[in-house]
Amino acid sequence: MKPYIISPSILSADFARLGAEVDSVLAAGADWVHVDVMDNHYVPNLTIGPLVVEALRRHAPRAFLDVHLMISPVDALVPAFAGAGANLISFHPEASAHVDRTLTLIREHGCQAGLVLNPATPLCHLDHVMERLDLILLMSVNPGFGGQSFIPGTLAKLREVRSRIGASGRAIRLQVDGGIKVDNIAEVARAGADTFVAGSAVFNSPDYAATIAAMRAALDAAA
Repeated sequence: MKPYIISPSILSADFARLGAEVDSVLAAGADWVHVDVMDNHYVPNLTIGPLVVEALRRHAPRAFLDVHLMISPVDALVPAFAGAGANLISFHPEASAHVDRTLTLIREHGCQAGLVLNPATPLCHLDHVMERLDLILLMSVNPGFGGQSFIPGTLAKLREVRSRIGASGRAIRLQVDGGIKVDNIAEVARAGADTFVAGSAVFNSPDYAATIAAMRAALDAAA
């Protein structure tokens, strides 16, 4: 696996020029594009649906679309987002009646599968499903809105999950989302993360390439 992945979240992009924003952030050195899907039910915000993912796939056919479903119930929409062009689909265990079934559904539709844990979600949700996971996403803010501050308690949780991944012997990516910036990304990497969602830190900066380069430099120093 690539040592570190930077996946800017389009939640902080200019939606009036979304295709151009995706082009710009990929040209600036982003590895993936993180797509936050919110339903105003599981989380208190409403964002985008499969049609936007489909449009992004047509616009950027080679982009890796990292789709984070903050919707409940989740199973009914997994096929729609997979069919729209998602490469990876992650979801919250609270949004699924049967986590193992949802992970299987994602994989059956040709996508990598991820499980997302909120700050107060216990790690026991990882029990018995590690063999079905390509990614574990730890939220370092409470989901629903961009621009929030990193919750420090996530660092200890990252270390615990990194230990679980090591014990599993599987190549599972450990992603973190919320408040990731140039000045804390190294500390988060040292705690065990290898995949980083950065929304406002990238899209609110005047120079996407300079910001992503600064993040990579901080990650190189943390290695």
